[in-house]
Amino acid sequence: MAADSIAAAWHRAESALQRRPEMGLHDDAPATARWDQGLRVIASHANGTQVQTDMATELGGTGDRVTPGWLLRAGMASCTATRIAMAAAAQDIELTVLEVVTSSRSDLRGLLGMHESDGTPVPATPRDVQMHVRIGARGAPDERLRTLVEQSCECSPIARAVNDAVPVGLRIEIASR
Repeated sequence: MAADSIAAAWHRAESALQRRPEMGLHDDAPATARWDQGLRVIASHANGTQVQTDMATELGGTGDRVTPGWLLRAGMASCTATRIAMAAAAQDIELTVLEVVTSSRSDLRGLLGMHESDGTPVPATPRDVQMHVRIGARGAPDERLRTLVEQSCECSPIARAVNDAVPVGLRIEIASR
């Protein structure tokens, strides 16, 4: 989609939501993950898109698919890049380069439910999550691009969910055997 189409869609949505803010709240498309075999899981979208995950061989997987943790980082990088591209189009900034790399460090002991020597549980969450944004645009001053990226990161839903540690509700249903 061309930048002018993206900008027009942005401005239409912004205008409609200013008039009727309640239109902004909506249910997101659910992701359904079904165990396949071993540690392989197939995540599906209602539109038919599927992504297979597996774990590294060191953890009992085949190592031939991406891990669920990688999907989190990929979602965060993609969501942030999308938000930057949308905002750039809305501000009439012509991007020439946009790349977002999201990395993190994790402690496998948390995944395994292990504890520190003092009895404290090791967190299962990724640690030290970092995003590196590489951006370039014709005729846009560096400071304007920095502001664009910073503001976009503040409005990127997945980055904010990770940063703000959104509580996750849990409902359990036991299947008949």
